[in-house]
Amino acid sequence: MTDHIAAEYYSAGGNRNSAAADWSATSGIIAFGANQNVGLWSPTDKAILGVSALLGSHSDTVTSVRFLPLLSDSSPELLVTGSADGQLIVWKASLQGIPFQPAHKEIAHVGTVNVIAALGRGNIFATGGADGKVKLWRVGQDNVEALTEIPLKPRLIPLALALGGFATTSSPDCAFLIAGGTRNDVQVFSIEGLSSKPQVAPNAILTGHEAWIRSLALTPTSNGGYLLASASQDKYVRIWRIQPEDQQLATPNTNGTTRQIPDTITLTAKVQSVSAGDFTYIISFEALLLGHEDWIYSSSWKQNTLVPQLLTASADGSLSIWEPEESSGVWVSISRLGEISSQKGATTATGSSGGFWNGLWSPDGHMVISLGRTGSWRLWQYTPETQFWHQKPAISGHVGSVDGMCWAPDGSYLISTSSDQTTRLHAEWKMNGRVTWHEFSRPQIHGYDLNCIASTTPHQFVSGADEKLLRVFNEPKEVAVMLNNLCRIAMPPESTELPETAAIPVLGLSNKAIGENEDIHEGPNDDDQEANIQSSSPAHALTLLEEPPNEDLLSRHTLWPEHEKLYGHGYEISEVDSSPSGAILATACKASSIDHAVIRLYDGATWNEIKPPLTAHSLTVTRLVFSPQEYKYLLSVGRDRQWTVFKQQGSDSKSWSLVASNSKAHTRMILDCTWLPGAGDASFVTAGRDKVMRVWSTDGSSTAPDFTCTLDIKRKSAITALAAVSHQSWSLLASGEEDGTIAVHVLNLTDGNKVERSVTVDTHLCPTKSITRLAWRPRFMDGTSQQLAVASADSSVRILRFDWERILA
Repeated sequence: MTDHIAAEYYSAGGNRNSAAADWSATSGIIAFGANQNVGLWSPTDKAILGVSALLGSHSDTVTSVRFLPLLSDSSPELLVTGSADGQLIVWKASLQGIPFQPAHKEIAHVGTVNVIAALGRGNIFATGGADGKVKLWRVGQDNVEALTEIPLKPRLIPLALALGGFATTSSPDCAFLIAGGTRNDVQVFSIEGLSSKPQVAPNAILTGHEAWIRSLALTPTSNGGYLLASASQDKYVRIWRIQPEDQQLATPNTNGTTRQIPDTITLTAKVQSVSAGDFTYIISFEALLLGHEDWIYSSSWKQNTLVPQLLTASADGSLSIWEPEESSGVWVSISRLGEISSQKGATTATGSSGGFWNGLWSPDGHMVISLGRTGSWRLWQYTPETQFWHQKPAISGHVGSVDGMCWAPDGSYLISTSSDQTTRLHAEWKMNGRVTWHEFSRPQIHGYDLNCIASTTPHQFVSGADEKLLRVFNEPKEVAVMLNNLCRIAMPPESTELPETAAIPVLGLSNKAIGENEDIHEGPNDDDQEANIQSSSPAHALTLLEEPPNEDLLSRHTLWPEHEKLYGHGYEISEVDSSPSGAILATACKASSIDHAVIRLYDGATWNEIKPPLTAHSLTVTRLVFSPQEYKYLLSVGRDRQWTVFKQQGSDSKSWSLVASNSKAHTRMILDCTWLPGAGDASFVTAGRDKVMRVWSTDGSSTAPDFTCTLDIKRKSAITALAAVSHQSWSLLASGEEDGTIAVHVLNLTDGNKVERSVTVDTHLCPTKSITRLAWRPRFMDGTSQQLAVASADSSVRILRFDWERILA
């Protein structure tokens, strides 16, 4: 294990599956699906305050997650996860640096593993798949054993499962299973012979719902029975009481006494039973919960409480906590969290959560979390003194491929952009001597997939998307003050002239500055203007923060106003880069001919295009990189297997000419390139699908530099990303590959052009999909270490710390 390389920050959004998260009652860890990875997060651990690990052994999207109860106090904790390709992985807790190690892998279903349910006694669990099957499993010491397959008649695709045991010493081998899914009823099965070969029989069908069943939650009661909650797309939750046969007429009150149901009642619900061995449970309808306005995705019971409390999450953007009244036993909603009607937006651009996909209780019942459509978590904490739920900072991340990423020129923050149509700013929260990374701003929420990004100054960036123009954004004053207060990032020199904040019109894509009258009152009717712009939070909400912003603030109140649009390209923007001084911007678009594969330059002061455009490539330009300031070169590579070098002529930034090119630099398309700082004469590296990195060097001729290949570095898979930095007398080259592998190569270009050492990053620190961007943090001074930002198609952003003294030793 390379202990001189460590993960400093993980950012990844949660998968939008109601079964793809679980909160461990043993360790307090939340495990959730994050694309192909399993993210681990400890909300109560003040030392981490973020994702602590991304477990990457699945080959498809993680769709279901469940912790198994411990068999004994000395047993390691087990985590079971399922994915969209039908694979099942059992993870075992480890003390070897990685929190969980994959212990067993199994193909469980043909298609998605929709749900996993665990039996309270430990190593028995059930899975439901998109193939319409439910299977029982037992975890052994060295294997996962499939016990039996449960037929569902009438057939349905299971979306929700619950497992319960009979609370009697005479039937330790018996249990029952409850299944719901793509029908409007709930099926109940009895199970006998768990210790050998289980026998499964259908016992009851619970009717009443009018749409698919999305969630089933089971909790034990004090009388040896259970409460079952079934949540449905019909917007209702039904509560069912499951209790021993001899107690069917006695229903417990919340104060521990019982209320007798009179024999003279004329309107009674249908009573059914489930039997296994010599024991029988009676199932009766208890309550109908009304209050949600849209599909209910998730239901979860609070654990270890005298008064049962149920948490439900709905597509209407709210969480509800339900409990029975002490006097009457009538179920009521005692708390409602999430979005209120007056704040709801209709689209991504207005910050609407799009509903909540799941809701979970903390083991102690003092916190609840939920996952929204944006992939970000919301965390609420209960304060007994005030008896209120307060929203706290949680974790967030992209839910699509992270295709663009760059550092601010001064290294103060990292900014990433993704096919999930958002741009996110990540920075260090510096508080009381502790430094942790968080998302602090969401400058751009767009209507197109975002492909590339470049910072021109510490307070301005340019992004390109699947549209024909680029957009320039300036930092608003509220965000600048927040970053200064929490991250110690310097305010821009012209901060007094900045707009207070930004918002986005409902029917537009341009972030609009707010803070000056001419920016707000565009129409004759102020009421119409207010309807057209989703305005911001109460004044200076961000400037008063003492901790990182929560998801509600991020999605609504941290936008950056759009400063300029840059036109000229004929197809979707593919690449953008800014010169070291920010004076020139180079851009390219997707192209299949020489007419569109041009490089357009823009003046960073006026944003006028510098004409004519630079021509050389015949297919899409995949990377543009300006050289360090002293060389004044622009390097480009493309799908046509060619690299080109343009040079600024004299001091006039508007005059550029082609000084070198190689039309057959690689045998397949070139995907990335980078300059080698600190290499003496001008040198750069190119790499692509031919699995080779090539170092090109020149003697420093100012008129017609002759770049020749001086070094080849071969890898095992296609190289998709490069980044280089200088350290003392070395050039340090990082490479990212199509399979997610990251390696760092120590180059000595002054003594024979050779690789002194190559270090491959441990697999558990690497993404599970292609690396899309690598970027060393500029101007980062921290003794002997350096930080590398990694963007991947698996929707993750990572920051790795490298200890160079130990690497070079």
